[in-house]
Amino acid sequence: MQLFSRALFITSLSSLVLLLISLFARWSSLIAPLLILFFSAFALYSMTHSKLKKLSFTIWVFAFVAASLNYPSAFGTWFGMDLAILIVPLIQIIMFGMGTTLSVKDFSRVIVMPWPVLVGFFLQFTIMPLTGLSLAMLFGFEPEIAAGVVLIGSCPGGVASNLMAYLAGGNVALSVTMTSCSTLISPVMTPFLMKTLAGRFVPIDFVAMMLSIMNMIIVPIIAGLVANRILYGKHPRYRNKSWLYSISIAGIAIAVILILAGQFPVAALETLRLGFILGFALIGVVALAKLIVNVYLDGPENWMDKTLPIVSMAGICFIIGIITARSSEDLLTTGVAIIAAAIIHNLVGYLLGYWLSRAVHLDETSARTVAFEVGMQNGGMASGLAMSVMNSAKTALAPAVFGPWMNISGSMLATWWHRKPVNIKKSPYPEST
Repeated sequence: MQLFSRALFITSLSSLVLLLISLFARWSSLIAPLLILFFSAFALYSMTHSKLKKLSFTIWVFAFVAASLNYPSAFGTWFGMDLAILIVPLIQIIMFGMGTTLSVKDFSRVIVMPWPVLVGFFLQFTIMPLTGLSLAMLFGFEPEIAAGVVLIGSCPGGVASNLMAYLAGGNVALSVTMTSCSTLISPVMTPFLMKTLAGRFVPIDFVAMMLSIMNMIIVPIIAGLVANRILYGKHPRYRNKSWLYSISIAGIAIAVILILAGQFPVAALETLRLGFILGFALIGVVALAKLIVNVYLDGPENWMDKTLPIVSMAGICFIIGIITARSSEDLLTTGVAIIAAAIIHNLVGYLLGYWLSRAVHLDETSARTVAFEVGMQNGGMASGLAMSVMNSAKTALAPAVFGPWMNISGSMLATWWHRKPVNIKKSPYPEST
């Protein structure tokens, strides 16, 4: 591994040197390949480095952006299929993965600590959408891009906030509960906020957006909750070969039946079809994987925890590549303004999330947690809604830019807070998951 890591470092350094030479010598044909090679090699190297590992996702994003800007056709169509059709299934897989990390207690915990959850919920769905609207008007973005800025602010918290809360010494249990609850209410809140705030820029179909969120987010998460029980349940049947085999066959068979079935008579159910198909199929795949990994091979119990980050990272990077390829001209003309808006939007979320939490007497640990929940949104959900409901790559541009920046800023804030341990003796709210 050390030899492999060293080879990656040498490759990234060499490509950077050649890139600088090419820029100076104006060898234009070499600039794009060397830029992509540098980011790709450096991203792989960062994944093998303990201190740089948390930045690997951001570096991969740069690699995919560089590739999609210079070779947009590679992210356009494959074998006659428009790759944009993959955005929603990829997000569903990511949300299914999120569901496998949750359990019923993550939702019921709100009964134990209702006040911080309520504070975070209120700040999440007021500060961020209103800030998004203000920035869209301040920067004078064209209507579709402006709607995208409001959209990212109207989405619930992202799963990355849970990791940042952990690194910052926040309350991880509270973070998971807040993310879970804001996600569950998003089929109502996000369309409502978009209809109210972004409706002045572009037409918003409340019902279509609500059903899309149910299909793209809620159904996969519920399927993930079922998979969580299969993966981590303590009952002996969860390691029983016949039981796991039956669940696997049933899940995959139901998915096939749904694929072959005719159009559902109820339009709402037809909208949710893809979510049900992927949900049942993934439950079947998880049961089969556990049968092979844990029962037959006696492998590690946490194999899913190691797999999910890689799958999520790859999925989000590919989504960003698809969106960037379709809006490369807009990114080149308005990219600086969108980046500036992303930084301001994110900073406002952190500052107001933290200080308003302290103003209503939340403890330091909970205030840090709320800051991450308010400041970091579900960029994948915003991208999916922009492409599937609003049919606009321009609208998806802001989420594609805001998402990577949130991970960069979140890592920086988490590192800073990690160096400033909480001085209180005990938080009044449970901290274990």
